[in-house]
Amino acid sequence: MNAALHNPILPVDALRRPLRDLRLSVIEACNFRCPYCMPADQIAEDHGLDAASRLSFDEIETLVRGFVRLGVSKLRLTGGEPLLRKRLPELVARLAAIEGIDDLALTTNGSLLAKQAAALRDAGLRRLTVSLDALDPGVFRALSGGRGEVADVLAGIAAAEEAGFAPIKLNCVVQRGVNDDQALPLVERFRGSGHIVRFIEYMDVGTCNGWDATRVVPSAELRDRIHARWPLRPLDPNYRGEVASRYAFEDGQGEVGFVSSVSAPFCGDCHRARVSAEGKLYTCLFAGEGRDLRPMLARGEIAFSEHVAELWSRRADRYSELRGAAGVSRKHVEMYLIGG
Repeated sequence: MNAALHNPILPVDALRRPLRDLRLSVIEACNFRCPYCMPADQIAEDHGLDAASRLSFDEIETLVRGFVRLGVSKLRLTGGEPLLRKRLPELVARLAAIEGIDDLALTTNGSLLAKQAAALRDAGLRRLTVSLDALDPGVFRALSGGRGEVADVLAGIAAAEEAGFAPIKLNCVVQRGVNDDQALPLVERFRGSGHIVRFIEYMDVGTCNGWDATRVVPSAELRDRIHARWPLRPLDPNYRGEVASRYAFEDGQGEVGFVSSVSAPFCGDCHRARVSAEGKLYTCLFAGEGRDLRPMLARGEIAFSEHVAELWSRRADRYSELRGAAGVSRKHVEMYLIGG
């Protein structure tokens, strides 16, 4: 049955934005320590490894069913690093079976993907996004906090291709003077592969990443740099609220995307909720604090969905449009808690 038939009054927030997309963290731990997300000098080595603090699979299934009642049809599993969650394919299979979830995806750093890609595909996962900030092994290693090897990620991408994932989105967070020289090699490597490289402006998510506006490379600058090498033409969004601006290569060798939260905010069409692994709701990537959903989960799907609808109706977040304005808080939830 369609979600709208379960609950014909679908919630909208204070700015009339509906709820369509849920980003769900399944674990707060990560095997990388990327400086812009989870710097090793500030995050404990064992962070997020306490299994008792996480939502159980039963709680997660109830939570997702409750969100579907409110109009959510897109579900993305995140972390930390979601492939660290034990028995993840079992969870994917349970979520893939929920009527109303039309788009089940996962974001990963890719380092553990080679061994899990086939099982995830068989379980019902249909889309993958892999974080890939550099092709140069030394730059990649530095950007992973000394924990990752780009060869492992490329092997994971190859395994995902073999398992039937296509296209795969490859996300690169670009920082001036750090890895902006990796943009053209990434485009060259994946042009014609069927996969989509997306360049993300370095954002002031969280409070521990030492964000500096001078390290932001505006998407327009990067787009022009790529266009000078491989001519581009703009594409229409796949759907309203799509975060990436899309461009096709004029020679037909695929497309590239740009996520411009700093230079061209898209708050007006944001219909995403985020839930941490411990069950806290964040109504914005830049929210300062979350709302604990766990007590309401124990009351069942209907009571839970009514509670979330009430919370969503009060949502008025638009940080990226207000960034830098007087009185706007710089206290943000850390990215690794809600998966970006």
